[in-house]
Amino acid sequence: MPENYRERIGVLIRDARRHQGLTQSELGKRLGTSQSAVARIEQGQQNLSLEMLARIGGALERELVTFGTARPQHLRIVGGRKLSGRIAVKTSKNAAVALLCATLLNRGRTTLRNLARIEEVNRIIEVLTSIGVRVRWLPDSNDLEIVPPAVLDLEGMDAEAARRTRTVLMFLGPLLHDRDRFRLPYAGGCDLGTRTVEPHLAALRAFGLDVVATHGFYEAVSTPHQPDRPIILTERGDTVTENVLLAAARNPGTTVIRNASPNYMVQDLCFFLQELGVGIEGIGTTTLRVTGVADIDVDVEYSPSEDPIEAMSLLAAAVVTESVITIERVPIEFMEIELATLEGMGMRCEVSPEYPSVNGRTRLVDLTTHPGPLHAPIDKIHPMPFPGLNIDNLPFFALIAAMATGQTLIHDWVYDNRAIYLTELTKVGASVQLMDPHRVLVEGPTKWRAAEVMCPPALRPGVVVLLAMLAAPGVSVLRNVYVINRGYEDLADRLNALGATIEVFGDS
Repeated sequence: MPENYRERIGVLIRDARRHQGLTQSELGKRLGTSQSAVARIEQGQQNLSLEMLARIGGALERELVTFGTARPQHLRIVGGRKLSGRIAVKTSKNAAVALLCATLLNRGRTTLRNLARIEEVNRIIEVLTSIGVRVRWLPDSNDLEIVPPAVLDLEGMDAEAARRTRTVLMFLGPLLHDRDRFRLPYAGGCDLGTRTVEPHLAALRAFGLDVVATHGFYEAVSTPHQPDRPIILTERGDTVTENVLLAAARNPGTTVIRNASPNYMVQDLCFFLQELGVGIEGIGTTTLRVTGVADIDVDVEYSPSEDPIEAMSLLAAAVVTESVITIERVPIEFMEIELATLEGMGMRCEVSPEYPSVNGRTRLVDLTTHPGPLHAPIDKIHPMPFPGLNIDNLPFFALIAAMATGQTLIHDWVYDNRAIYLTELTKVGASVQLMDPHRVLVEGPTKWRAAEVMCPPALRPGVVVLLAMLAAPGVSVLRNVYVINRGYEDLADRLNALGATIEVFGDS
């Protein structure tokens, strides 16, 4: 064991105790020991037997220590089979992480209903728990309850968990009102090339936040004040818009945000902030007027809307396997350009009448797919900010283009590296030519073949390779699929329910 193992175990015990809302004295009573003994344990000053660790874990309802190292997960896919049946779209991953960050604004209890249980959500929960927030899944549900402490323990932040997600950047907006100085670890997430944080920092300076990057951290100094003019975002980014919304939510004046993203996760955040009492005009447009509330202390419940990216994933699965399936609860407002593009390629879908999501705002439909010959589009396929074709849906069009007769140019102008990962489709039989770091030329139709492939380190390209393997006759293996688990809940099991054969396994 490393020399500081006692200190590390002590921190785990401290964080688990705080998560349960226990004092050191209360934990001591559960263990039949004293408050001072618990304090020594948490300070790393006490040797612990395996029996004692098990007792502490039982008292805290948490497994503190496991033996061996966590094994990478892999998928074994038997491809070449048709899918059939009905599948419902789960709630949005990107909305979920924004809402979790937004709970830092509220001193009351927040309950988020039907949240996706995915690794990205788990990382944010780990970070929130490490700073003293009580977070728990309600029994037999995907409902998450969040209760903040009187004072956040930012010094106790789990830096390792924070560095595994870019979402930690969205702590800047909520925290600038509560601390004159604080630090956040550098943000991580998918490997998609250089993604500057400067648009975030430039926008937040209007609220009095200055950030300097030093020694692996963002060092923040905050002197909150009312922006003296509208905030003009230099890019219409989703997370930068959300960060400014989070900063404006507790600013008691009115903040005007121009060139704001009106995308699905931003709308969900706006709806939630309205539940907290924040005034927001212009939802769904590129100009937002936010009238904040200096102190927010309410018990609130909210249900995020369904995920258009998951809906596109399921649609691509139907196309690549030439299957008839019904995809329920599709947020149609955020899929209309995608469906129009597919229609231009020869795709046929039945669309049900619209009905509302649980939040009462998002418009949903059910889609039934019909297989048929596809042809390449006349023009290139490229993303645009909403209401254009969604940036995260673009990789699925490379997969669909591989089913179409002719050549399709896919132009991913947003990310530096993601188009490169689409060339992994060549390993399962597709013809994908890299034109430059942002463009690939796909020629179809494809005769898919089984293969063993290392999962690309980016979420959507990873799922694209998985879906291609569903179409490839024989047995394929997709190795190290952690990145897929970041954004999809039980994807293998849900596809299996439609008739796929996907086995999850680890290294022996």
